[in-house]
Amino acid sequence: DGTNDGLPPCKIKVVGVGGGGGNAVDGMTPFSTYLPTVEFWAMNTDVQAMSKNSAPFTLNLGTESTRGLGAGGKPETGKKAAEESRAAIRQALAGADMVFVTAGLGGGTGTGAAPVVAEEARAAGALTVG
Repeated sequence: DGTNDGLPPCKIKVVGVGGGGGNAVDGMTPFSTYLPTVEFWAMNTDVQAMSKNSAPFTLNLGTESTRGLGAGGKPETGKKAAEESRAAIRQALAGADMVFVTAGLGGGTGTGAAPVVAEEARAAGALTVG
């Protein structure tokens, strides 16, 4: 019946933010068939990089501020892009019981946007790991 001792299954979302986080999730997606209750997401400001990602769910961050061209290695640009996309991030994380946020630190999107993604996950009531 899809439950464990009468409880619904835990909904887990794994979110790769930026290039490094997106690469991590890209490497995990082949295992998604074995993990039916896990959603794999790639969130990035760089549309070209995201188009090459095999994650089943993607979100382009900061379409107004970055126009899909990336954050240029500037964390403040990554943060601004995530702030601009808060509503879309919130919608992507809706219903999650647990959210894993993965990012490579030192670049623009991962460094600047990952904390915003984590804030939204916590605000949604999900156990947040990152």
